[in-house]
Amino acid sequence: MSHGTPRIGLVCPYSFDQPGGVQNHVVGLAGFLARNGYRPSILGPGRPDALIASSLAEAGLPPETFTSAGPAVPVPYNGSVARVNFGPFSAARVRGWLRDGRFDLLHLHEPITPSVSMLALWAGSVPVVATFHTATPRSRSMRIAGGLLRGSIGKINTGIAVSESAREVVVRYLGRDAVVVPNGFSHAEFTADLGRTPTRTGAWRGGDRPRLAFLGRLDEPRKGLDVLLAALPKIRSGARELGIGELEVVIAGQGDRGLPRDCRGVGMISNAERARLLGTTDVFVAPHRARESFGIVLLEAMASGAPIVASDLPAFVDLLRDGDSDQLGALFPAGDPERLAAAVIATLADRSAVRQRAGRARAASRGYDWAMVGPRLADIYQSTLAGERIPSLTG
Repeated sequence: MSHGTPRIGLVCPYSFDQPGGVQNHVVGLAGFLARNGYRPSILGPGRPDALIASSLAEAGLPPETFTSAGPAVPVPYNGSVARVNFGPFSAARVRGWLRDGRFDLLHLHEPITPSVSMLALWAGSVPVVATFHTATPRSRSMRIAGGLLRGSIGKINTGIAVSESAREVVVRYLGRDAVVVPNGFSHAEFTADLGRTPTRTGAWRGGDRPRLAFLGRLDEPRKGLDVLLAALPKIRSGARELGIGELEVVIAGQGDRGLPRDCRGVGMISNAERARLLGTTDVFVAPHRARESFGIVLLEAMASGAPIVASDLPAFVDLLRDGDSDQLGALFPAGDPERLAAAVIATLADRSAVRQRAGRARAASRGYDWAMVGPRLADIYQSTLAGERIPSLTG
């Protein structure tokens, strides 16, 4: 171990050319570590451009914190399209980064994905903490990987899953266990604007009419945009019956998909733009169909005070649970546009109860701030460096 400041190598498999939950988690964690006596370094695919520099700056990190593993290529993964890189060129980049970094510990994300995380697992010679983000109900590739990579998995000193759903995948396909530590986020980033006042008495958060918002890739079926679009006619009809009038529907995210004329597409947006959008949203809709292990965007909506309507995926149910029965958002059966429409209409109809629920959600989201999640990860680092395995991933 290096003398003085511990050196932590963080490896992200997904490209930093595009925003994403895992990328944001890794950068946020690096920011926490830098503020708390560690020396973090990030390796991942992508060009070290303005997007990455901005993300690092928001976390209080200098540009040299990030090292590019080279350009990424799109590959199908977990019902989505992941931009990763893997091969001899990437392996050489990984070896050089490990040599120059002289790390005390590696924290690898999604280490059994064919990516720089897997390459770092193979090439590394220091203690390894691994975080698993995937929630895949059935996966032949995961089952095969669990068998073929048994020796590599044995190099992982400590396994982490971001939710119980992700942990179940580790247990099912890798035959091992992992401790659950949720994703972290910057709570203050999504609450900075909450002191604003409406433009007029009774005004909606979105202005003179209620705003519905969706954030996610437009062309990934598992994100469920098609479910929301199918529900919109009934939502609009219900709003008129309530005397609310017309709605504004904002769709944010990348993807080659046409949108109805009565929806406003804003494309890919920055972290700051996402915070502003959520802060002026009257109903945030998360219509995801499957394979979501956590739901960082739900946390961001909770912190922003945006009322939430979400599908009943296990990870979303866990995140929106307040005690044994009370929920911090309205839930509907995944893939059901009729029930989605009913949940949105009910949310628009009872603003007083919804505001109270949103207030509880905002308070609950503080538990996921880096000030709460970061120390748990730091404790795991210290235990791992001390030779403990919590829990063992070696059988």
